Amino acid sequence: MKLSWYLKSGQKAFVHGGAATPNALLKMVIDEGITGVEMYHLHTETHPGYAQKLAEKNHIISLFVGRNYRKLLDYDNVDYLPCFLSEIPELFRRRKIDLDVALVHVSPPDAHGYCSLGTSVDCARAAVESAKVVIAQVNKQMPRVHGDGIIHMSKIHAHIEIDEPLPEVPSKPLNDVAIKIGTHVAGLVENGSTIQAGIGGVPDACLAALKGHKNLGIHSEMWSDHAMALIESGAVDNSKKVVHPGKTVSTFVTGSKRVYDFLHDNPSAIQLEASYVNQPNVIARNPRVVAINSCVEMDLTGQVCADSVGHRIISGVGGQMDFMRGAALSHGGLPIMAFTSRTEKCEPRIVATLKPGSGVVTTRSHVHWVVTEFGARDLAGLSLSKRAKALTELAHPDDREKLQREFHELSKRL
Repeated sequence: MKLSWYLKSGQKAFVHGGAATPNALLKMVIDEGITGVEMYHLHTETHPGYAQKLAEKNHIISLFVGRNYRKLLDYDNVDYLPCFLSEIPELFRRRKIDLDVALVHVSPPDAHGYCSLGTSVDCARAAVESAKVVIAQVNKQMPRVHGDGIIHMSKIHAHIEIDEPLPEVPSKPLNDVAIKIGTHVAGLVENGSTIQAGIGGVPDACLAALKGHKNLGIHSEMWSDHAMALIESGAVDNSKKVVHPGKTVSTFVTGSKRVYDFLHDNPSAIQLEASYVNQPNVIARNPRVVAINSCVEMDLTGQVCADSVGHRIISGVGGQMDFMRGAALSHGGLPIMAFTSRTEKCEPRIVATLKPGSGVVTTRSHVHWVVTEFGARDLAGLSLSKRAKALTELAHPDDREKLQREFHELSKRL
């Protein structure tokens, strides 16, 4: 198969993301000299050098900027489209992004001719349904995952067959500060809660701290190795959930080979579309939803920047707001922002004013619980001055006096 028969300059193409990044097809884009394509995707796990080569000849539009495209983001060849993850499928279905081609990564067909979108259903199902042409790499090592990501071979216009390991994203070792934060968060979580956790060391530490809990459930946009450890330990059995009891629910999964092997043909773990999983009204149907997310900066009123450092985009809106709102609406729910008081460069995360250009991903009115290594505070029901006091107490001790002074100066200008 020549990919250039189907994918041409001027077209819009969806590229499957995460561990399902279709690297064999992307290599064909490079090797066949295909240029001028507008490529839409969530974060991808491309082979080294692929991102640079693709960006040189095509227009990349990231719906969530991964580490491979951060340094390439120039708003010309590589651009960013801010959007809630829950709303991306409708961008495709309503033709706001009118896809010509979908490049996907699937499992081999079963006896009935059905493949699985494997580790990433998120917005991929909507892309497959909306694109005029679907091109697949069929991989013997892609797990067959139960849920929404089922596609019949008759819907695939052309394919190649491969036998390659999926990209692995191993969890990093937990440091002492993250472990302290995890302990604080675990102290807030009741047995029988339904958990959502974002990406990063702090959410991982929070999950690790929950091993002593019972009857937990998972309904999350994604999960990885630390969530699987909770399942294996018995802390997660999904028995108290109202929505899909007995099932671990997500839109995509990324991690080690152990995670992918666990997913394969496992009816207890299902992947559903993001427009459903991340819908706040669906999330809220489960009782005691605990949404654990992190951020780049938070100001003293509770505004959260999570997708940029000032003007520089480093990730995306993703599903943070979806789950923060869903948890707030859940009976007994806990929307939690958990983060280290300082960055690795010792810069404060709790600040009087966000950096110029910072994007507010989660508004001050949506923020409830805030946790750092110095404790936990609930901002819900607190005025601006009381919020500032509570957040100052969660800041690094060396930053507190400056924060008090800056808030006093700001209050004179309000």
